[in-house]
Amino acid sequence: MRRLSICCSTSRKHKHPPQRSGETMENPQMKSDNGNTENLNQKMISPSSNPAANIIVNYDFSNGLRSWHPNCCNGFVVSADSGNPGGLSSKSGGNYAVVTNRKECWQGLEQDITGRISPGSTYSVSACVGVSGPLSGSIDVLATLKLENHGSATSYLFIGKTSVSKERWEMVEGTFSLSTMPERLVFYLEGPSPGVELLIDSVVISCSSSSKSESTSTGCNIAGDENIVINPQFEDGLNNWSGRGCKVVLHDSMADGKIVPQSGKVFASATERTQSWNGIQQEITGRVQRKLAYNVAAVVRIFGNSVTTATVQATLWVQTPDRREQYIVIANVQATDKDWVQLQGKFLLNGSPSRVVIYLEGPPPGTDILVNALFIKHAEKIPPSPPPVIESPDFGVNIITNSQLNDNTNGWFPLGNCNLSVGSGSPHILPPMARASLGAHEPLSGCYILVKNRTQTWMGPAQTITDKLKLFLTYQVSAWVRIASGASGPQNVNVALGVDSQWVNGGQVEINDDRWHEIGGSFRIEKQPSKVMVYIQGPAAGVDLMVAGLQIFPVDREARFKYLRRQTDKIRKRDVILKFSGAGSSSLLGTNVKVVQTRNSFPIGSCINRTNIDNEDFVDFFVKNFNWAVFGNELKWYWTESQQGNFNYKDADDMLALCQNHKIETRGHCIFWEVQATVQQWIQALNKNDLMTAVQNRLTGLLTRYKGKFRHYDVNNEMLHGSFYQDRLGKDIRANMFKTANQLDPSATLFVNDYHVEDGCDTRSCSEKYIEHILNLQEQGAPVGGIGIQGHIDNPVGPVVCTALDKLGILGLPIWFTELDVSSVNEYVRGEDLEVMLREAFAHPAVEGVMLWGFWELFMSRDNAHLVNAEGEINETGKRFLALKHEWLSHARGHLDEQGQFEFRGFHGTYVVEVLTASKKVSKTFVVDKGDSPLVVSIVL
Repeated sequence: MRRLSICCSTSRKHKHPPQRSGETMENPQMKSDNGNTENLNQKMISPSSNPAANIIVNYDFSNGLRSWHPNCCNGFVVSADSGNPGGLSSKSGGNYAVVTNRKECWQGLEQDITGRISPGSTYSVSACVGVSGPLSGSIDVLATLKLENHGSATSYLFIGKTSVSKERWEMVEGTFSLSTMPERLVFYLEGPSPGVELLIDSVVISCSSSSKSESTSTGCNIAGDENIVINPQFEDGLNNWSGRGCKVVLHDSMADGKIVPQSGKVFASATERTQSWNGIQQEITGRVQRKLAYNVAAVVRIFGNSVTTATVQATLWVQTPDRREQYIVIANVQATDKDWVQLQGKFLLNGSPSRVVIYLEGPPPGTDILVNALFIKHAEKIPPSPPPVIESPDFGVNIITNSQLNDNTNGWFPLGNCNLSVGSGSPHILPPMARASLGAHEPLSGCYILVKNRTQTWMGPAQTITDKLKLFLTYQVSAWVRIASGASGPQNVNVALGVDSQWVNGGQVEINDDRWHEIGGSFRIEKQPSKVMVYIQGPAAGVDLMVAGLQIFPVDREARFKYLRRQTDKIRKRDVILKFSGAGSSSLLGTNVKVVQTRNSFPIGSCINRTNIDNEDFVDFFVKNFNWAVFGNELKWYWTESQQGNFNYKDADDMLALCQNHKIETRGHCIFWEVQATVQQWIQALNKNDLMTAVQNRLTGLLTRYKGKFRHYDVNNEMLHGSFYQDRLGKDIRANMFKTANQLDPSATLFVNDYHVEDGCDTRSCSEKYIEHILNLQEQGAPVGGIGIQGHIDNPVGPVVCTALDKLGILGLPIWFTELDVSSVNEYVRGEDLEVMLREAFAHPAVEGVMLWGFWELFMSRDNAHLVNAEGEINETGKRFLALKHEWLSHARGHLDEQGQFEFRGFHGTYVVEVLTASKKVSKTFVVDKGDSPLVVSIVL
């Protein structure tokens, strides 16, 4: 047991509740390699929004209760413009917190300050507090520290108290100092009698003195823009730096003076590297705070071993108090041996670490990593870009010149040395996806461009459209395409855009006959280009290509949303008749009725990761807004058995426990992953018999352990994009995986799962290929129970997505979007993209659920895809998501008719009805499930 040396202390005992789910403890004391305990007293960062040196986050409740937590009670924030429901106006003129529903005197408002305190330093505490509620006279309010260590009793440190009466603000003041740090440190305010509300206007904890010189790296220097890397530009030689499995050397130049620092006088090299993970490192334990975002910037290059370019990666190694290790990839950059380049990234720690090390790694063994500087600073909040203003969007107007070819090939030019001419005999009707967007439209001319003498796959007809495009406007692409007979094998045809030097996919289709085929897709430009060219390409050299009726037009999303709202009303709502009976029911005519929907039963879930559940703010948003979960990595084979025979189910167990505690259903993702790059090396090294045994053991181990706990399983992920197991174990292995999984856990619905099914940009996984794949599995006896569409999509267009859903819907299986995310640098546009996908899913009768592939910044697989910023602020995309969820709740008010009935139409889900009669108030919960006929709910008064 550790002993604490404290000042201003009073020994006391409380009946405190157990630690809440999602909280972890930090241990700033770490074990060195020789087993000795080291004290890591290093600089700390506080949010730049706080007063100078205040370690309390959100000290004035300007961000609501973010970073604060009511301790077994309730709390809310009164804004400056909402009056004074607590009986007081804010002393500071801003917001203040109200702590209510207190049943014990120790219940109050707390904040975890682990990692923000330096041992030996003295801290001053000042909190502005008040009270409200049933009391006469005055009552004490106390400031307290809670100190937790694993395996020993929790202790409490009294800081100060003040006597408070109603309608007055008072100050609680005191000081404290800790000579040794506990694993977890919590500050809280408490004291008033049960039933009395505690009011808090602001809290400041600042360092008033340090036990060591301010010139050292210890103590309580705190600055929002301070670099937490010590000796970042090697002015002090290699102090605080070390090699990670290699040597580090200081240089003023290298290569006969050809390599010199970009800035400063020196740079460092990580040399004699024998592994790709070898590099230069610095321990930053105690200098990073959990739940704060940090920007990382480094100036790097490579040298030696005849390597001219290689990836340099910044990685964070984190050790948790229970000795688990985490590796967080912060950023990477393609470095060269010619010039210095800047590596930039961002990270956030969810839990309280016991050790944190940042290091640079990546190039092949024998290649040196050169570093000129490394900076880590608290990330400034960047205001979101405003919603784009698009003047005269001209929805539905084709931007292609001479699309109908009425003027021969004017406006078109051949890309490459091919020849263009005009032929006749193509379809006169618009392709179906364009027709769904444009509605009634003049027929096509029946003329097409014939492309001959193609000597490269990229040759075809082209137009320059630079001046016709508007930024942030989503464009739909549509055309009829065909190839001449005589091609050997299937041919891809692609509508492509050359945006400066970037290739953009506008849609593609695979053709294996001489019929006309629809090609459809979409794109959006978010950065002003100097040149944009559209061209049609793809078939092998020598194959003639025909293109008819190319349309590129801006999409009117609002018009589509109106249509989808009508469709949604048809398939996601039901007529309900509330029928009241009982004593006095004959005299209820005109009685007020209020119906409130508390929960929509349509599954909307999210991906979560193990580290996420250490962040109580993340957990709070998750459990409030999602009713399903899927684990990002923690159930995958490479996670549960990264080395043969060494199993890790603890992460999945922890996440499953959280979901079960909050009655959140879970999907199992995934049992196998067919793409070879995702398969562990030890599995790839097995012979056929041992691989078959390993597959059987994986099925038995996973599905026996979690039998009945996961509602779905993705059995073999991305079979349209990989074939590792099939290539080694034969065609039957895929169906056998389904059969065995079903035998081991018959309660689970077994899914196929793949990507680019819905967007028209990947011929390997188009709807037709997916249908053929599923039918083949079923013919082999595989009990396929559901269709997973991952949904990693860019600039979605409703009719393109809906067409894919319609095609897949003919199989009669439930369709789920299993990994939905959208990406845009503009939060408003991103929110619109997300709304497109959610509305298309909710309005389609074959879709039975949607899973987002995360929602929190820095914990998603794609950049610019998040709904919540790293430090917990809901962004414009998140607000759009919440607005949709609110729209999909039905509420009704009215009066009972002469039959004692009340009728309404509402979404499927859970409701509460309240009836207020002359003598009593009656409340009842009921559920509206799917059904074609009206639901009659009998309520006895």
